[in-house]
Amino acid sequence: MAVLPMKKVLIVGLRKNRKQMLELLQRQGVMQIEIRKRSEDEQDPVFEQIDTTGIRTTFEKNIILANQSLQVLDAVKPPEASDGGLFAGRKKMSLTDYETNTRKRDRIMEMVYNIQTLDKKRNEIAAEIPKTQMQLEALAPWMDFKHPLDHSGTRSTKTFIGTLANDVPEETILAGIGREDVALDIISHSPEQTCIAVTCLNKDANEVEESLRHMSFARPAVSGDVPSKQQEALTVKLERLQSQDEELKNKIAAYADRREEIKFIADYFRLRSDKYEVIGGLEQTDRVFIVNGYLAARDAASLENLLTTRFDCVVEFSDPEADEEVPVALKNNWYSAPVEGVVASYAMPGKGEIDPTFLASIFYYFLFGMMLSDAAYGLIMIIGVAVILKKYRDSIEPGMRKTLTMFQYAGVGTLFWGIMFGAYFGDLPAVIIRTFINPSLPADFSLAIWCEPSVQPMTVLGFAFIVGIVHIFFGMGALAYTDIKQGKPLDALYDVGFWYLLLIGAIGILINTDMVGGMFGLHLNLPASLILFFEILALIGAVGIVLFGGRESSNWGLRIGKGLYALYGISSYLSDILSYSRLLALGLATGVISSVFNSMAAMVAKPPVIGPILFALIVVVGHVLNLAINALGAYVHTNRLEYVEFFGKFYNGGGKPFTPFEENTKHYRVSE
Repeated sequence: MAVLPMKKVLIVGLRKNRKQMLELLQRQGVMQIEIRKRSEDEQDPVFEQIDTTGIRTTFEKNIILANQSLQVLDAVKPPEASDGGLFAGRKKMSLTDYETNTRKRDRIMEMVYNIQTLDKKRNEIAAEIPKTQMQLEALAPWMDFKHPLDHSGTRSTKTFIGTLANDVPEETILAGIGREDVALDIISHSPEQTCIAVTCLNKDANEVEESLRHMSFARPAVSGDVPSKQQEALTVKLERLQSQDEELKNKIAAYADRREEIKFIADYFRLRSDKYEVIGGLEQTDRVFIVNGYLAARDAASLENLLTTRFDCVVEFSDPEADEEVPVALKNNWYSAPVEGVVASYAMPGKGEIDPTFLASIFYYFLFGMMLSDAAYGLIMIIGVAVILKKYRDSIEPGMRKTLTMFQYAGVGTLFWGIMFGAYFGDLPAVIIRTFINPSLPADFSLAIWCEPSVQPMTVLGFAFIVGIVHIFFGMGALAYTDIKQGKPLDALYDVGFWYLLLIGAIGILINTDMVGGMFGLHLNLPASLILFFEILALIGAVGIVLFGGRESSNWGLRIGKGLYALYGISSYLSDILSYSRLLALGLATGVISSVFNSMAAMVAKPPVIGPILFALIVVVGHVLNLAINALGAYVHTNRLEYVEFFGKFYNGGGKPFTPFEENTKHYRVSE
C-alpha cells in the first residue's frame, strides 16, 4: 500500500534533437510533462512558445479520416477473424517497423483519401437508388396509360390526369362531375386510390376542374413521357446505379488487405498530435528546448541514463516542495494491485493521505464473494479469467489485466462462500438427484459447510453486521493512523478513540438485550460487571465526543453544541452497519434465482430424451443470466460499501492522477 514517491525533472536538450527526444519519452511513458501555455500578454526575452494549433488540427483531421476509412472497410468487407476485441489490446510494433511504415505515410494517406472519395460516390448513389425505386413505384398504377402523363389535351379539349382517394366507381365519378359530355378513363384502381383521366371541351374545363377539386382530385406524383417509356428509362438507370455501386464497393474492398496500414496511420497521427500538443507548451529558443515534469523516483536513474547516452542534454531531478500538488501514482502487491482501478474510480489519495488500496482489497474479494456466494459461479470466474489471461498474455493492456485479475480473485471469494453456503449452481445437485436418481431425497439435504442463507437468514444477517462493524472499524483505524502519521495523535484520540469506546460500549449493551440478541438467536445474559464495563466505555466515549467534537470553537457554549451534534452522528454509524444487510440480500437473490431456474428445468425433465435436453438448456441459459446479473450486482454493491461505508470514515481523495506522456494509441504500441 504505497503512493509512489515522485521527483521533479528538468530536461534541457538541443532543439535539433527535440523530435527524437520527445518520441523516446513518449515510448517510455514514465514522465508526466507539465505544459503551461503562456497568455498573449506574457513575454519572455529569451524563450518562446510555438503555436501548434494548426498542425494539430491537420493531424486530428487525418485521424478522423483514417478511422472513417476503417469503418467503411469494415462495412464493405468485415475482418475475416476477430482480433480479440476487448481483451486483445494493442499489437506490438518494433521501432524499426514503425519507422518503415512512417516513410509510407503519404501513400497510406492517399489510400485513405481514395477510400473517402469512393465512399462519397457510393453515398451519392445510395441516395439516388431509393429515389429511382420510388419513381418506379409511383409509375406502376399508370402503366396502362398510353399517353404522356403531362398530356393536357388538344386544341379543342382539356384533359385532367390524376388520382382520387380510395376506390371510386365510375358512376360515382361521373355523378360528381355532373356532366355527360366528358370522357372518363379509369387507368387503375386500388383500395387506396383511383387513377383517372378526364377529357372535356375547353369551354367546360373550368367547371369540370372545379367538380374534380370537390372530389379531392390530385395530380399524379410523377409526370413526363408515356409511363411505359419512363419505366424503361428508370429501369436502365436503376441497373446502372446498382452496377456502379457494386463496382465502387469492389474498389473499396480491394483495400481490405491494407487495413493494418490504415490502423497504423491513425495511431501515427495520434502520436504526432499528442507530441505537438507538448511542443506547443515547451519553452524553447533557436538552439535549445526545456521540458519540465514529474516521474516516479524509481524511474529517475534509468530515464537519465537513457537520455544522456543517446543525446547531448542535461537532466536534473529535485524533490517537490512541501506545498506542491504532486501527481499520484500507486504501487501495490499482487494481491492489492487489481483493486487500484476501484480506488482510482473514487479518487486518488490527497496530500498526506495513505493509499487505501491494500485496506480496500482485504475486504473487496470477501464482500464480493459473500454477495455472489455460489461455488460454481466462482469456479467459472476463476477459470474463465485464467483462460483469457493466458490467451492474451502478450497483448492484453495492463488496466484490463488488473480488472480481470480483480474478478478472478473475487471468484476465489465467491468459491469460498459458495462452499460455506453449499451453493453449486444454487441447489442444482439436489435437483438433479431428485429428478433423475432418487426422488425421495430428503427436503433438508444440504451441502453447506456452515449454513444456508435461505434456511438460516438471521444467522447470516448477524454475521453480515459483524463484517460491517469490522469493516467500519478498520476505516476508523485508518483515520487514526493517518492522524498519527501527520503528527496529530490527539486528533486520533478525539475523532477515533472516543468513537471506538462509544461504539464498542453500545454494541456490548445492545447485544445483551432481548430485542437485539433475540433477533439473532443469542441469549447471552452477560454478567452485570461486564455490562457496567460496556456502559462506562460508552459513557466515556460519549462525553469525549461532546467535549472535543467541536474543539475548533473557542466558545464553550458553541463547542458543546457542536459536540452534541457530533454525538448525533451515532445514527449514521447505525445506518452504515445496517447497509451490510445487502450481503444477505444479494446472496439470497443469487440463490433464489438459481433455485427458480432449477425448478423450471425439473418441471420439463420427465419426458425421455427431450426432457434431459430441455433440462440442460434451461439450466445453462438460466445460470448464465443469473451469473451475469448478480455478478454485476455484487460488483456495484461491493464498490458501494467500499466507497460510502469504508472510505467515508477516513478517505477524502482529491489527488491528481499521474498521467504520463505516453503512446495514447488504439491499435499499436511501439517498443524499443
